[in-house]
Amino acid sequence: MKDLAQTFEYLKQFLTEERLKKIEHFSQESSDFVLPVMEDVYQFRNAAAIVRSVEACGFHKVVALEEENIFNPNLTVTKGAETWVEVEKMPKNIDSLQAIKERGYKILAVSPEKNAVMLPDYQITEPIALVFGTELEGVSDEVIEFSDETLAIPMYGFTKSFNVSVAAGICMYELKQKLLNSRVDYKLDQEKLLKMKIRWAVNSIRSGEQIFEKYLKDNT
Repeated sequence: MKDLAQTFEYLKQFLTEERLKKIEHFSQESSDFVLPVMEDVYQFRNAAAIVRSVEACGFHKVVALEEENIFNPNLTVTKGAETWVEVEKMPKNIDSLQAIKERGYKILAVSPEKNAVMLPDYQITEPIALVFGTELEGVSDEVIEFSDETLAIPMYGFTKSFNVSVAAGICMYELKQKLLNSRVDYKLDQEKLLKMKIRWAVNSIRSGEQIFEKYLKDNT
């Protein structure tokens, strides 16, 4: 923990006062309590819109399960959100979901299958990994079968489902409101908070990766 704090103190000298204030301000509401997991999303505009919605709600990590498609957000759509959101890429298989589960996450597939709980009725009390499916087919059968629960967004028209990026935005916002109005301790612990602030600082500094690598080399 001390080393992380010292690292961030070192990087602060390369940040503008305005950027440092933003990092300090927005990091306080950051959370990994809800982890969005994207199952082989292929449209880059959807990938970008998802990243943007995730960041806007203070959830600063996305897992992209890749098989046929690469999760590649369009930077003209993300509006800079990719600076703040960490994208972890994993193979699209059950082993990857099992690994996420072993990190302490309950696996929820966003699908009306398997006696789904409606989003407004869902009570969030523990960390959840929210799995969104592909644009055309939705969440795969194997993921639905593996999931602990399924979650559905109520529909009020003839259309049966939302676009995946819209669905992600709705879920992220609704779950954020539920957390804000709960007594759940959903924010990052100090170690995770410092690691995230370091990552944000590195991404904010010109030649940040090189500066960071040199610092680590000189101090290890």
